[in-house]
Amino acid sequence: MNIENIHRVYLIGIGGIGMSALARYFLYLGKDVAGYDSTQTQLTAKLEEEEINICYVDKVGNIPEDFLENPLTTLVVYTPAIPKSHKQFNFFKAKEFKVVKRAEALGAISKSFTTLAVAGTHGKTTTSTMAAHLLCQTEQGCDAFLGGIAKNFSSNLVLRDNGSNRLVVEADEFDRSFLHIEPSLAIITSIDADHLDIYGTHDEVKAAFKLFVKNIKDGGVLIVKKGLENIANERSDIKTYTYSVEEGSDFYASNLSPQNGFYTFDFVTPFGTYTDFKLGVLGKYNVENAIAAAAAALIWGINIESLKNGLATFSGVERRFEVKHQDEKCIYIDDYAHHPEELRAAISSAREIFPSRKISGIFQPHLYSRTRDFASEFAQSLSLLDELILLDIYPAREEPIPGVSSQIIFNQVNIQEKVLCSYNELLGLVENKKFDVLISMGAGNIDKLTSKIASILKTRES
Repeated sequence: MNIENIHRVYLIGIGGIGMSALARYFLYLGKDVAGYDSTQTQLTAKLEEEEINICYVDKVGNIPEDFLENPLTTLVVYTPAIPKSHKQFNFFKAKEFKVVKRAEALGAISKSFTTLAVAGTHGKTTTSTMAAHLLCQTEQGCDAFLGGIAKNFSSNLVLRDNGSNRLVVEADEFDRSFLHIEPSLAIITSIDADHLDIYGTHDEVKAAFKLFVKNIKDGGVLIVKKGLENIANERSDIKTYTYSVEEGSDFYASNLSPQNGFYTFDFVTPFGTYTDFKLGVLGKYNVENAIAAAAAALIWGINIESLKNGLATFSGVERRFEVKHQDEKCIYIDDYAHHPEELRAAISSAREIFPSRKISGIFQPHLYSRTRDFASEFAQSLSLLDELILLDIYPAREEPIPGVSSQIIFNQVNIQEKVLCSYNELLGLVENKKFDVLISMGAGNIDKLTSKIASILKTRES
């Protein structure tokens, strides 16, 4: 795919976090950009403010006419989440336009850069965003495609004004998308069982990550979570480093000290030990993400003072353990967690920061298949709460599966204070309850309610 020959780009599912970054990038390159999405959101509103034409009804007649003039100069990019019956998608296919998945477009873009790819079933958004923020402390800098809105950049796309030959990408394992990337430097944060609707088994997930490692360029570098290094056994031509929070890895934190949820630590590396680091975001699990990102930045030549400054000034990512409201009586945190291990990390971090306070959680399960496959694991993680409000399943791309509902998680949660609640009833329930520490979790449309929840809590305490 030769991007230089493309004049117009039409994105089907343009409002997705990864798709919207592509839309902005093609606009930056001077292409005409338009697209479709099923719902209007804050992201689509911002894209429209940037003069990108978006339609919200799946009709061929809603495609701008100039995008149909020449199949050779119009690129169509789609997200795998769209249904196979999508009218616009099928029209473009039938008319022999160049139609590619988001991952293929990102892979084509990355070929003109020296690329750092961050993969993992969880932790990749924060780690890739940290890495981008750290590399932007260097003279060479980087561009970046991120899986969340980075607070330091107020965007999911990072572009250097003077251009950069380095690129940071979040490499998504869903639908094997990350296999389109051929990085020079890679990070793997985790390889848990997930997306079993795509892979079938955990072994197939691991096999896909092995293929991702095979894509690392000869002479490249892999930074991998301690315990997962066997994934690189077949690559003697790359350098493999391990990382973790605790000692026993190539990169780790020592003298770890919490201060109201924020951590200071020394950074132990194969190149020396560097002291007095402070991380600008809450949570011990974020220290682990920081070790991986710092290792990558160090390998790519960041100096220690810039590294310290970068970690201290990192502001986080929207919906990644994000404090939405805080006063003397209540703190409200929102998190994108939608896998049992992510729930465990988020709840455990809240417990660690607020050890003597009541932790209440709102969770919206994401996908019928994920709920079916991990009901027991979800229940175990949610049982770490003192109180649970469990919402209906957000179906995303799936049709209902008989016998699968939030009830199968609810029945296995072994705490006394728990309630099932519909999405539409949640705000009313919040209005009538008092909370000490509240954390909302999920990857569905719960994000549309988080600001309203924060407003309820703020109004109550004013």
